[in-house]
Amino acid sequence: MNAKQEFLRLIEGKNVLCAEIRRLDSWTKDDDGEEDKVFSLSVGYTENDWDDFIESLDFHYDNGYGLQEVDGTIWFTDNSWAERAEYDGSEWWAVKKRPNIPAALITDALNQWGTSQSESEENLNP
Repeated sequence: MNAKQEFLRLIEGKNVLCAEIRRLDSWTKDDDGEEDKVFSLSVGYTENDWDDFIESLDFHYDNGYGLQEVDGTIWFTDNSWAERAEYDGSEWWAVKKRPNIPAALITDALNQWGTSQSESEENLNP
């Protein structure tokens, strides 16, 4: 399964607010000695941020039975969200009602109400 193609199919007809996706790789380490890779798209992302995020997801993984290889959450603007689900080694995206957005993903660019960071969090997380 290609993670980029799977992501693009999942978001068809939806607007992405932000996302955090982890590639879980307990068998090998990358050039930096890291086992897991985290790909983040913050609230208020730019077109370049979007392009970089999408390209970072251009990898293949086995979504069949075995170890889980991808994890994460995608928040949509319609208050829904998608999270990785796994059962007996098989994995997929499950779409649900959106949870609160972590403060780390809320950027100053989103302060469209002219409010502080905490007030923006209250507006985003009713």
